[in-house]
Amino acid sequence: MEKMLARKPLSLEHYLEEEAESPVKREFYRGFPYAMAGASALHNRVALNVAARFLEAARPRRCRVYMSDMKLRIRDEAVYYPDVMVVCGEGPPHPYYEEAPCAVVEVLSPATEALDRREKRAMYLSLDSLQVYLLVDPERRRFTAYRRTPEAVVEEEGEEVYVPCLDLRLTLEDAFRL
Repeated sequence: MEKMLARKPLSLEHYLEEEAESPVKREFYRGFPYAMAGASALHNRVALNVAARFLEAARPRRCRVYMSDMKLRIRDEAVYYPDVMVVCGEGPPHPYYEEAPCAVVEVLSPATEALDRREKRAMYLSLDSLQVYLLVDPERRRFTAYRRTPEAVVEEEGEEVYVPCLDLRLTLEDAFRL
């Protein structure tokens, strides 16, 4: 029987060095990199529509909008590639990742829904800068938004979501237009 070797956790720095040379995109969670699967045409269209709508509102506010190729670093614990991310304020601390988004969007897919609803939600909402974490469900054509209020994080479902840092109301029509 072949001997199984336990993988050792990587430091964030080692992950970032490897990721810069990797032909495969990988997210990072508590020491371990995880390869990412490709997305469907619908997933890509929805993410692009949301990013385009955000970009219109972001320009006059001097905010930056990123799609799935920009990393979001969450302390030394995790690095993700959100489908869409908005960052307002000074430029990024590093050329390959951001650390203080005001809005993060994930478009759900069967392969990632549990991760997006649990692990990523907890990690994203641990960021003081985050005002809204938005999940877009292409199957149900619904939004689920986790909005930070002074008292708590509020979960809202519906056909429209308000993004405070962009002073923007995003509708399902915006997200699902052809």
